[in-house]
Amino acid sequence: MTLYIVVPLVLLALLYAASGVAAVTRGWVPPMNRRHVHAPRIYGWGQLTVAFALCSEAALGSLISDSGIRPSAPLIGSAILVAGFIAMMVGQRGGGKRERGGKP
Repeated sequence: MTLYIVVPLVLLALLYAASGVAAVTRGWVPPMNRRHVHAPRIYGWGQLTVAFALCSEAALGSLISDSGIRPSAPLIGSAILVAGFIAMMVGQRGGGKRERGGKP
């Protein structure tokens, strides 16, 4: 993995981690997600898991050159990434059918 892929990936992971720490410690969620998030702490743990997965993908993809572990590293990182997205989905509200004109 080249440096011009690793650097934006790590920056994105840092943004996710900062938002996740804010959600876990203070219950703060970015304004664009406030309407959908029901449990900010669970959502924040999901964001921290996604950030960890992105960093591990970047680190394992750029640092490991051993052919024995190289094929399994993306699978492990992807499994952690999916677990983080599932945790984020659990923290969001379910999308039920609302009547027209009802409050969100």
